Amino acid sequence: MAAMLHPNDRRKIARSLQIHEETGVPHSHWLEEQRGQEGGNGLGGPLRYPDPCIFWLHADMEALDKRLDARVDEMLSAGLIEELRDFHVRYNQQKVQDDSQNYEHGIFQSIGFKEFHDYLTAPESSTQQEKDTLRNKGIEAVKIATKRYARKQNKWVRNRFLKRPGDTVPAVYGLDVTDVSSWEETVLNPALQILGSLSKGEEPTIPPIRVQEAGQKNKRNFHTCDLCDKVIIGDLEWTAHLKSKKHHYHVRKKRRSDPACDQSQSSAAAPASAGETLSKDTCVPVAPGCSEISQESSQDTRTTHEEVPVTF
Repeated sequence: MAAMLHPNDRRKIARSLQIHEETGVPHSHWLEEQRGQEGGNGLGGPLRYPDPCIFWLHADMEALDKRLDARVDEMLSAGLIEELRDFHVRYNQQKVQDDSQNYEHGIFQSIGFKEFHDYLTAPESSTQQEKDTLRNKGIEAVKIATKRYARKQNKWVRNRFLKRPGDTVPAVYGLDVTDVSSWEETVLNPALQILGSLSKGEEPTIPPIRVQEAGQKNKRNFHTCDLCDKVIIGDLEWTAHLKSKKHHYHVRKKRRSDPACDQSQSSAAAPASAGETLSKDTCVPVAPGCSEISQESSQDTRTTHEEVPVTF
């Protein structure tokens, strides 16, 4: 189980240890048992309820962006800045003074707090113009982060439900909420029609979103890159890392500091697997300073990160 979890993912590691402590059975054994049940597969155990469905409320991105910006403006009018300032004084001001603030843990990582760090920590000697500039900068950062999170949610739905075909993946029905003035025609009535048909055991006249073809299976192998000081779980993530600008930068830096690296490239063996793709900037099959520990889990069928347009 340890080879399937990232060492920085404390929550999942703690949960896995908790399960072992409470039951006396390794977490991995429970997962294997669930996947082996009737109706289970590599994604997990069978669905809890029969014939479920999912309603995905989607909207045109331009319209959604405007709504998200308006939502942030409404939060500002409702006293967001004052609430943030009060929270900062109570829970974060001392941490900032001690240089121990952490915006990647707990409530502090929430959208809307870390974006106003510069504004909330501005010196008292700052002019009003400087404070207004920092305030506006924070507002814009919140709006950008909110829109980015919305796109991340859409991507999660695609990857979780539309790129994992199988009996344990519920049907997903898309409902267009771009024009809220036609809510009953485009959202409420279609949803009621779908639910009515499913409750009677009939096929809805409105088809679900077409499931996309599964891409390359992603085995949860454990990889380490000493050059970049990174631990990576998953062959697809590993391949993406080898192609990244950051990795190529460290490879070139290694070459400059170690001329023998170029000579080793000509004598390097051919890659043994897709996870050991020889990059044009590498000097050994996997990559200099990188290693791989194979912990194959063919039951994990996560697909690629490539985003494919969805036909509703």
